[in-house]
Parts: sequence; structure tokens; C-alpha cells
Amino acid sequence: MSNEKLYDVIKKPLITEKSVAATENAQYTFEVKKDATKIEIAQAVELAFPGRKVKKVRTVYMPSHAKRMGYKFGRTDSSKKAIVTIEGEPIEFMGA
Repeated sequence: MSNEKLYDVIKKPLITEKSVAATENAQYTFEVKKDATKIEIAQAVELAFPGRKVKKVRTVYMPSHAKRMGYKFGRTDSSKKAIVTIEGEPIEFMGA
């Protein structure tokens, strides 16, 4: 896959209490495209963060759920997240 397409695989990092606690074990959580495979995700992380080697990729499909805004009802978008275990130096998010 070309580098331009690999840069589009990772949408954003997910920063939650659970994902920040997992960084101690070199596990990082990213929101990724729904049709991305584990191999593409590993290549995209290694391309975006040079000097790191991906050890393992786990993916989770996050279904949409009902949401209410005032008297209107709707649904959130479904998404896919990847939990990536890396070897090497830790990844720094927001200067942490």
C-alpha cells in the first residue's frame, strides 16, 4: 500500500483514562478506518512514528448507540479502534 494511503489509516489517538494507563505497557489506542486491516494499521503506525516496531495489533469494532439531544433522537457513528503494542521508545502524546 502506498504511503499516502497509510497516512489515512490512523484517524486520531484515543486519550482516555484506560488508554493512558495502558501506555505503561507500551500499548497505544488509535481510532482507525473501518476497513483497515491489522497489517495496514501496523504499517501506518511504523510510518507515522519512525524508530518504533509494532509487536501486536488488536482491533475492536465500536457500534453506534442511541443519543438524545433535547427532544430529538439520533445515533452516534460507528467506528473501529486499534490497540497497538510497540517495541522501542515510548510514543509521546501532547508533550506527556
